[in-house]
Formats: sequence, C-alpha cells, structure tokens
Amino acid sequence: PPMPLDICVAQSQGQIGYMLQQCMLNSLASSGVQKGVAAVITRVLVDEDDPAFENPTKPVGPVYRYDEALLRLKEGYIISQQKGGWRIVVPSPDPISIIEREAIKKLIDSGIIVIAVGGGGIPVVKKGDGVTKIEGKEAVIDKDLASERLAMEINADTLLILTDVDAVYLNYGSEDQKKLKEISLQEMEEYYHRGQFPPGSMGPKILAAIRFLENGGKKAIISSIEHAWDALEGEAGTQIVK
Repeated sequence: PPMPLDICVAQSQGQIGYMLQQCMLNSLASSGVQKGVAAVITRVLVDEDDPAFENPTKPVGPVYRYDEALLRLKEGYIISQQKGGWRIVVPSPDPISIIEREAIKKLIDSGIIVIAVGGGGIPVVKKGDGVTKIEGKEAVIDKDLASERLAMEINADTLLILTDVDAVYLNYGSEDQKKLKEISLQEMEEYYHRGQFPPGSMGPKILAAIRFLENGGKKAIISSIEHAWDALEGEAGTQIVK
C-alpha cells in the first residue's frame, strides 16, 4: 500500500544507509582498518507551525508530463512546473533538533563511524498535553541544514559539505565566475544576502555553513567528493572561517 512521506524517508535511510555501511566496512577492512560503522534511522524535530507547511516548495518523485501532472493534481497532490516537466512539491520545514543526537554522540565517542540524518532526516513534531508524543510529518527536510544541526549538537569542529562542484563560485555559470578558496564568515554572509546562491542549488549549503560557524563551529568546507580529502586538509574546495 502507499506509504506516507515520513515512512518513505525512513525506508530510504535504511536502504542507502545499508549500502554505505557495507561499502565503508569493506573499504576499511581492505585497508587493514578495524573500525565499526553504524547507520542510524534519524528523526528530526520540526515546528508544526513552520510556514513551510503552508507553502510546499521541495520537488519529490518523478518528472511528469502535463497530462500525468493533472492526474496527480486530481489525487490531491500539489504540483509545480520544474525543469523538464511537472513535479509534486512538499513542505520543507526548518530543522530544530536531532532526536537521536545523544545516541549518535555515544556511538562516535566509542569509536564508531556514524551514518545519520539520511535524506535530511525523518520530520517529526511533538504533540500532546502532559505526556509528549512524537509524530511523523509528511515533508522533506533539507539535508544540508539537517547536517548542520547534527554537527552543532555533537559539538563538531568542522562541517564538510560535498556536492558536484569543486568549490563555491560567485556568478556561477557566467563568463566572469570567480572561485572562492578561503573566505570569512562575514564575507560569505554578505554574498548570501545579496542573492548570489540560489535556494535550489548552493543556497542551503551556504546557509548551513553560516549557521554552523555562528553556532560555534570552527570551519565549514564546501567541495566535491573527488576532492574531499584535500578539502579537509585545507588544500581544495571553499574554506569558510570566522
């Protein structure tokens, strides 16, 4: 039977977490490193009154032709025109806190590599008078913002965000694009508020980096997976510092 979106996020976390877990364990073992890896089904607290629930913007699922989109519309879905066709859009509320933060911190402290907040985490809200209950919500949380929240709550020093470009660029895609190698938090905030980074692209990653540094983090890095290690060593990507 069809499943609500919070269940679908949980399924994705389990499936992809399992694949990452297997690959990491096998890779570590082949290098002679005996280290545990755990994938944690992660819930993320959001505000039930978040304005995002009244204004769905996050595209999910396949791209539909116009006639297919009309059918989805009749079924009660909210549809938005996207590149190449039409897609269902859902709320994307701001993450408040990671429910499993204490369990994740204990695993890290015991030497376990933890895979968490997959897909941005499962959106949940607190309900009830007297006895607090947690209920799932049909939404998709931005993965970069959820990762920042987890990094803050486990007291991480560095937030490394990997994407499909080697670094952050000003005027990206234009003839005068400029690569940002090392930049201060203040400068990055100024570029962000000027609208240099689109919401559906680099915007959430920049916002996550800004929040991380404002909340006590020491360094935020944005780069591609191919340059991940060099970026962590300070030799590639965009290094954002206070």
